[in-house]
Amino acid sequence: MGGFLFTVIRRDLLLAARRRGDWLTAQFFFVMVVSLFPLGIGPEPELLKRIAPGVVWVAATLASLLSLPRLFAEDHRDGSLEQMLLSPEPAVLLTLGKAAAHWLIYGIPLLVVTPVLGIQFALPVEAIGILVLSLALGTPILSLLGAVGAALTLGLRGGGVLLTLLILPLYVPALIFGAGAVDGVLAGTGAEANLSLLGAFFVLSLIVTPWVSAAALKVSME
Repeated sequence: MGGFLFTVIRRDLLLAARRRGDWLTAQFFFVMVVSLFPLGIGPEPELLKRIAPGVVWVAATLASLLSLPRLFAEDHRDGSLEQMLLSPEPAVLLTLGKAAAHWLIYGIPLLVVTPVLGIQFALPVEAIGILVLSLALGTPILSLLGAVGAALTLGLRGGGVLLTLLILPLYVPALIFGAGAVDGVLAGTGAEANLSLLGAFFVLSLIVTPWVSAAALKVSME
């Protein structure tokens, strides 16, 4: 079972390496959206610090949504998704592997570039560290929940818009806890409470969403 999970992740990473333009679009979008705010608002450090957590988290959420429609679509188009579902391996491992690969492709680059973007907003080092930690806990949630939406809207006309409408409300708790953790550091109240809630949300998503995604995928393929 673990071998199948590793194979799914490795396969998606290899395909992403061959189609770099597809996944780089989400990273470029994230950097551009976050970078435009200091240019539009002005160089006032206190104002930039106050809006930074929300701006970074909203941009990360939108970048995740931008990359989700391709999660199952290419495999569905060439028939490989149907073959993987017909294999004796559990569909839960397939959806978990696809979500994990999506996070490695989409989430890791965000974590790498976020400290540089934090400097643009005049964030102190401690706040940048908490921002990266909150994204490290929160972006896997975005991938896991997004896999549910991508499975539900697979093959539907206008599926990208429908996916956004379905999944965006589910992203709200991660957005609130993630941005709230950084706000807590800036306000001097600490980030522990928000990070704990974000971690609990991650564990809950990890346990529940692969099963929901697998069921939705089977329904969409029928």
